[in-house]
Parts: sequence; structure tokens; C-alpha cells
Amino acid sequence: MKPKQDELCRRLGEIIKSDPLKVQCLRALRSLEVPQGYIGAGFVRNAIWDELHQKVSPTPLNDIDVVYFCDKVTMPNSSAEYKNTKESLSQSDFYHEGLHAIKSQEQLLQHELSRLVPHANWQVKNQARMHLAHNHSAYRSCHDAISYWIEQETCVAVRLLANDDVDIIAPFGLEANFAGTISINPKYPRPDVFEQRVRSKNWLKTWPLLKVVKKTHAKL
Repeated sequence: MKPKQDELCRRLGEIIKSDPLKVQCLRALRSLEVPQGYIGAGFVRNAIWDELHQKVSPTPLNDIDVVYFCDKVTMPNSSAEYKNTKESLSQSDFYHEGLHAIKSQEQLLQHELSRLVPHANWQVKNQARMHLAHNHSAYRSCHDAISYWIEQETCVAVRLLANDDVDIIAPFGLEANFAGTISINPKYPRPDVFEQRVRSKNWLKTWPLLKVVKKTHAKL
């Protein structure tokens, strides 16, 4: 990583570790040894915005988004691939059985995390299936999957390593996060969804120093 990015990662690690609830949640996830298990989205994004606004206490989270990647259950490479073979009963059964198995696994992990940290609203998603929601080719990892999230600043996730260091994945880096912007994902821009989320989530009311950047740059 570049020196500036290293510094931002160090700064983010300090922010995360200064919040006892976040550390508790990360330790709970680590204890389950989930493959590529990270907590992302608002868990990280909001913490940085709180820091930029010098908030005394963390802004409450609506939910805690856990992502992981386990492709042991085979899924179609895309929703189009499934639709093209939907007439085949065996393929349809295969698809639904695979999807059911993954969702059952997600629910089991969510239940266990709720047992470990009951006052947190856990949301668990295996990113090995999430490409189907957008008709993408199959994702290769959590890093790949979160690179398609709506806002550039949302595309970040963390986990706690065995030595308690904070491991960070951020497909677009962290500069935009610490610049206090809300910007459209340049890799997969969805302006309508972006604008709806900015309005409905009241980000500018909660963090009034933020600046919305609607202009997209060339796709990465």
C-alpha cells in the first residue's frame, strides 16, 4: 500500500478499536472462524464519519452487516445462466436447493452471532450468492463482492485478526471516506439508487459536514 493509505488504515484501526461494541462484535465473528468473515458498510463508514464530526459517542447502527465467502455450495455463475436452464427440473431443483443451503447457513451464523452479542441487529450474507441479485458473473471473494456496493465509501469492511490487529478490505481505498464525501461507486454506478439512499438514510442530517459527489469517473 502507498504510505498515505497505510496511514489511513492505521487511523481506521484506531477508530474501530476505540469502540468497545465494535470490538465485541468483531471478536464474536472471529470466534466463529467464518471464511473471509468481515463486518462492513455502515459499521465502518459511519465510524469514520463520526470521527470526522468529532462525535462523543458512536452513532447507533440500524444493523451490523457481516459478509463472508463460502462457495462450497455450487451456484450458477449468473441469474441469466439459471433462467436459460430454468425449464430443466433438475437444474431448477439444484438451484433452489443450493440457495436454500446457503441461506440456511446464513441464518445459522446470524443466530449464533445474536447469541454472542444479543443487543446487535446482525445481518449475514454469503457473498458467493450475491452476484445473482445483479446478474453479474460470480464473485471471486468478499473484496470483489463489496466493490459493487452503492457508494464508494460503503465499500469497506474489517475483521479482527488473531493478534487483534484490524484487517481492512477497501477496493477503492479509504481516501474518500476520510475526505467526508458520499460518492457513487465508479465501478458499478446506480445514480437512482444512490440518490434514494442519500435521501432516505438522512446521512446529511446526521453528519452535516458530508458532501455528496454525484459525478462518476471512468469505471475501474
